[in-house]
Amino acid sequence: MKKVTFYLMMMVLSLGVIPTQVFAAEKNPTSISNTPKEVPAEVKVMLNRLEEIKAMDKSSLNSAERKELRKEVRTIKADLKSSGNGVYLSIGAIIIIVLLLILLL
Repeated sequence: MKKVTFYLMMMVLSLGVIPTQVFAAEKNPTSISNTPKEVPAEVKVMLNRLEEIKAMDKSSLNSAERKELRKEVRTIKADLKSSGNGVYLSIGAIIIIVLLLILLL
């Protein structure tokens, strides 16, 4: 008897997923990709500084100056990585994901 209710529940859940897949395929993905993302001014300044460092003639620099440039490049790259490229989940989303995992597994 438990197997019948389990199979019935799985069938109902799988039928509930099919319409969302159909609607997701109908949307036009080109309209989303046409909107350019605005880059903050701080990020533009850091990117411009990286371009300046790349364009420099480093053959005339001594080892201490090269070391300073390498440190500067590393710090700029670390700042750019931490400037908001992460994925944030709310507590409600985490609870829903955990519940779905428990139900499906």
